[in-house]
Amino acid sequence: MNNGKILAIVQARYDSSRLPGKVCKTIIKKKSLIELLIKRLSKSKKIDEIVVATTKNINDKKISNICNKLHIKTFLGSDDNVLKRYLDTAKKFKAENVVRITSDCPLVDPNIVDKVINIFLKKKLDYCSNLHLETFPDGLDVEVFTLKTLIKANKNSKTDFDKEHVTPFMVRSKKLKKDYLYNNEKFSNLRLTVDEEVDLNVIKKIYKHFHPNIYFSWIDILKEIKIKKIKISENSHISRNEGSKINSGQKLWKRAKTLIPGGNMFLSKRPEMFLPNQWPSYFKKSKGCIVKDLDGKKYYDLTMSIGTNILGYSNSKINKSIKKIIDDGTMSTFNSYEEVELAQKLIDMHPWSDQAKFARTGGEANAIAIRIARTYAKKKNVAICGYHGWHDWYLAANLEKSNNLSEHLLPNLNTTGVPNNLKGTVYPFEYNNFKQLRELVSKKKIGIIKMEVSRNYKPKNNFLKKIRKLADKKNIVLIFDECTSGFRECFGGLHKIYNVNPDIAIFGKSLGNGHPITAIIGKRKVMDSSQSSFISSTYWSERVGYVAAIKTLEIMERTQSWKYIKKIGKLIKQKWTKLAKKHKLKIKIGGLDALANFTVISKNSLKYKTYITQEMLKKGFITSNSIYVCINHNEKILKKYFFVLDKCFKNIREFEKNKKVDKFLNGPICYSTFKRLN
Repeated sequence: MNNGKILAIVQARYDSSRLPGKVCKTIIKKKSLIELLIKRLSKSKKIDEIVVATTKNINDKKISNICNKLHIKTFLGSDDNVLKRYLDTAKKFKAENVVRITSDCPLVDPNIVDKVINIFLKKKLDYCSNLHLETFPDGLDVEVFTLKTLIKANKNSKTDFDKEHVTPFMVRSKKLKKDYLYNNEKFSNLRLTVDEEVDLNVIKKIYKHFHPNIYFSWIDILKEIKIKKIKISENSHISRNEGSKINSGQKLWKRAKTLIPGGNMFLSKRPEMFLPNQWPSYFKKSKGCIVKDLDGKKYYDLTMSIGTNILGYSNSKINKSIKKIIDDGTMSTFNSYEEVELAQKLIDMHPWSDQAKFARTGGEANAIAIRIARTYAKKKNVAICGYHGWHDWYLAANLEKSNNLSEHLLPNLNTTGVPNNLKGTVYPFEYNNFKQLRELVSKKKIGIIKMEVSRNYKPKNNFLKKIRKLADKKNIVLIFDECTSGFRECFGGLHKIYNVNPDIAIFGKSLGNGHPITAIIGKRKVMDSSQSSFISSTYWSERVGYVAAIKTLEIMERTQSWKYIKKIGKLIKQKWTKLAKKHKLKIKIGGLDALANFTVISKNSLKYKTYITQEMLKKGFITSNSIYVCINHNEKILKKYFFVLDKCFKNIREFEKNKKVDKFLNGPICYSTFKRLN
């Protein structure tokens, strides 16, 4: 028998992605999770010493403090490389054999621990566990290995995954002598570990049931479940070892949904809009069109933050301008002189305009424009065509009919929270349907026409010119929302190409190349009326947005960026058409050239969109069925993109024949609309 020292190493970290501080959370009668784990583990007859391996992170001091009170030693090691933390701990405490216990297992059973150790020692193994075939409940995990095996694992583990999860090399290796402990009956569906709040509640319920006894066995738990004295099914939806199967971004997204209503600030960046349960969700670094996620994996981004960065992420020239003014100060009681310079630039670019106001977001800019227009027109009713943000004035269109806005980018926009007295103030009309607009104007006392110049379709039959003429005749304020379309087809608003001038135009998205700044420009007689209404916000005076916009416009004008992204966008559309023809797929292509999209014409179109997103992500592309072109997208990147898409289209053709796409989806299909997240 191997009589070398057996050291139990409990890996513990305060900053868990899904449930921060879980190891220090109170379970029952002021006893923390890790305290209960250590006390139960101390009942093992085979373990010589227990050490908690944590990190030098300041938050992990809380773990060390608990251990000190329990007279348990700690080791402060690597934060990300848990494998090295184990090796350093084992060497420090002169272990010849190591028992691996994770701190999310507060119901660790010393009897199981000793059984695994017995097999390990008796058969003189390199590695032994109770994890193979998963016959025990999740949360009773025990792994035992020699120091030599740990050294081999550290030497041969190259990936972040292997370093984080310690033993994957040992499990994979065919050269190591291994065996396993099995249970006669399979209980892998029973979840006794802690990753999320619902898990913690289950553990609390179990300890409360057995109180004051904290040394009950897992068999005792099974007996109480069987006679229905304990009911713990609320966490059964979480898959076993989910933490090792999902990336860091997905773990953080799970946590975010418990802390932030909806999980984040922007609907279009929710993972569910791309690839539910698979999307990396968060980034560490972005440069050009390359993004690095929390796990350090790099991707080509073809969506470009939903269109904000025509000049690429972290543009060095823009960054240099911003860094300088950060050192000089970004706020004071005085105003930023750059707002005057930006106003002049935008007005010079659009000679029909005389004045400008600024905000930070597209929703704000749209609301400001409506307030100004209503003040000037002395009429409240608005005819709209397009997507114009989240504010009450816009969602009021759905008070009349719940699906009024369904054809304007996002269906299913709920009016909960929107005052019902706004009903009958906003009326949608279809793009290129001038007759419909004319009828609205004649019947609904329309004072404002607000529309996107173009999103998916080009104007037909002088559509825009007819609207301008109608607005002049009826003394209606015409607003062009160019938050999305601005600077993609020309230097300024898309309306310049069609030679139709509005009374007010709105710019956003790419104006600051990723820095928050939006502009509302217009004719003096209309804009000046804003002084009769209160429109004001502290951070509209902050300096960074103005400086970013000024430098962005300077670079755009010098490089004529709109010509490049339009050229690349046309090439993309041509390639889509060619690929669809090759694989005999029916697709519908829309959008501006520099902001193109396609849809596979099929009842399974949403599934195909999900499938394409899934396969693209595997090959290192952030995209679905649309591309927001930036100056960093080149033919080399697109060649790789179309190589993957070619295979996707080929498979979709087969799916259309056999209807088996569901078998090839690794998770739920993406959302196509606004939905409440649970």
